[in-house]
Amino acid sequence: MGDVTILKIGNNIIVPIQTELHDNAARELQTEILRRIERTGVKGLLIDVSAVNIVDSFLGRLLVETAKMVRLMGTETVLVGMKKEVVLTLIQLGLKMQDLHTALNIEDGLALLETMVSNRFLQGRSHAKFKTE
Repeated sequence: MGDVTILKIGNNIIVPIQTELHDNAARELQTEILRRIERTGVKGLLIDVSAVNIVDSFLGRLLVETAKMVRLMGTETVLVGMKKEVVLTLIQLGLKMQDLHTALNIEDGLALLETMVSNRFLQGRSHAKFKTE
């Protein structure tokens, strides 16, 4: 896990994966992401895989699981920088990625996170308003 930096910028955590991760390192990264979200209360997680050439079934499932876990903690996830080989692998593996949103690059990913977090906040306010009336 020591090879992956986790950056907090504003209300987001950015995780640029710059090396291929073996299974143990990927699990450690997942655990550290969950710890950081718990500690900081950020609302957005952006995972940049632009330097990753290969995603095996374990890493693919781990990314999807991480997105589900952080969503339960109130955080939205966007995966950015997927190369065509990674996209093909994820499709061939048949992973269900309903909680994992994607964008082309970090800039687009941050914009998507901002929209998702704003929408979630507004939905929460409308539900709270409805319940009190």
